[in-house]
Amino acid sequence: MTRIHLPASIDAAPTASRPLLEGVNKMLGSVPNLFRLTANSPATLEGYLGLNGALSKGSLAPQTRERIALAVAEINGCDYCLSAHTYLAKNLAKLDDAEIAANRNGTSSDPKADAAVRFAVKLVEARGRVSAADVSEVKVAGYSEAEIVEIVAHVALNTLTNYLNEAFETPIDFPVVNANAA
Repeated sequence: MTRIHLPASIDAAPTASRPLLEGVNKMLGSVPNLFRLTANSPATLEGYLGLNGALSKGSLAPQTRERIALAVAEINGCDYCLSAHTYLAKNLAKLDDAEIAANRNGTSSDPKADAAVRFAVKLVEARGRVSAADVSEVKVAGYSEAEIVEIVAHVALNTLTNYLNEAFETPIDFPVVNANAA
């Protein structure tokens, strides 16, 4: 059970959130609990969807975005996001189990993606206070400055959802995956 209201349907959500949830439903074919819970604040839902939509048009490959999401969720111990992003990594990004395990451990078997995932991990662990050498490593791996900014934005976006789910105990509506970190 959540710690705050989880609207049972789109019609049970605040009026201002309903069109946003309808858009999620059209895009995904359902409205996962994260979106329904976030709908309690139409402004937060709009902000989350806006940033998520903008970043989906960015330069980072969908596989890299999922790798980052898995690493961040593991560090933050968010079972909801690990469950959702494991599902998305397997079914949409087509990552295999070994790669998903590597991502959850803060690495990747792909050398370029490895630099992005490691940088994402450093961002979370250092709360953004990475070194010049950390930024240089990601540049040397072949990421543009725009892509490096996007990595930071993906870490922030995933941290937001991790915190929402952990703070309010969002019921998991994906095949359950539990974080190794406590």
